[in-house]
Amino acid sequence: MATRTFSQLDVFTAVPLRGNPLAVVHDAAGLSDAQMADFARWTHLSETTFLLPPTSDQADYRVRIFTPSGELPFAGHPTLGSCWAWLAAGGRPRQPEVVVQECGLGLVRVRRDAGRLAFAAPALRRSGPADAATRAQVLAALRLPEAALLGLQWADNGPGWLAAQLADAASVLALRPDFLAMADLKLGVVGAHPPGSECAFEVRAFAPGLGVPEDPVTGSLNAGLAQWLIGAGLAPQHYVAAQGAALGRAGRVHVAQIGDDIWIGGDVTPVVTGSVSL
Repeated sequence: MATRTFSQLDVFTAVPLRGNPLAVVHDAAGLSDAQMADFARWTHLSETTFLLPPTSDQADYRVRIFTPSGELPFAGHPTLGSCWAWLAAGGRPRQPEVVVQECGLGLVRVRRDAGRLAFAAPALRRSGPADAATRAQVLAALRLPEAALLGLQWADNGPGWLAAQLADAASVLALRPDFLAMADLKLGVVGAHPPGSECAFEVRAFAPGLGVPEDPVTGSLNAGLAQWLIGAGLAPQHYVAAQGAALGRAGRVHVAQIGDDIWIGGDVTPVVTGSVSL
């Protein structure tokens, strides 16, 4: 049984215990799929990642991302946290300001800027409005009347996100979902805070089919939301989104459109370092 370096980080926060925790296993070469899945179930965090040598000559490292119930091709807070852990362990990127991560989705760029990491939002696999049957399921899952749902768009960049827009942040925070009705939907919900607030939007993310009824702070969802909202003129090119208040967290997601790219950034705070026997 090998001993490997282990990190547990808090992502999308500069204050410990207020973001989304991530478990990272360094030097994961040699672990089987079953071992990775078992350890992810054991940590019982929304995601656990495993750092591996890249298979692409363009990548700096490779990561595999597991939820308690399966593997994801891409996820946002694991991307930022894994990159932070790789750099903190002495990783040296080929380019001085950009780290290239290899994951199931392909290659993802991570930018280093003033101490904060940000990833370039990957292209959406699926976009556009949801059909009538899906809309009816979402209304039932969120226990909302038809008029409360201002928009419903696919924002899938790997995990399968569907994004719902409500009238305001207070409506988002008031939600008490029906997870049985939600079933396998990966549903994100967004509503605007009043002008002059610290954050432009409040976000919540629900994925009961992945073993994560509500995710504290979600980079992949915020990436898809930003592509939809900025593209539709519903959000400015630079803003901060809040997520996690319903779970006692205070995540902050920094969104910026620079040229053709939308960057999703956040602070990463180390909480636990040590070793793990697997």
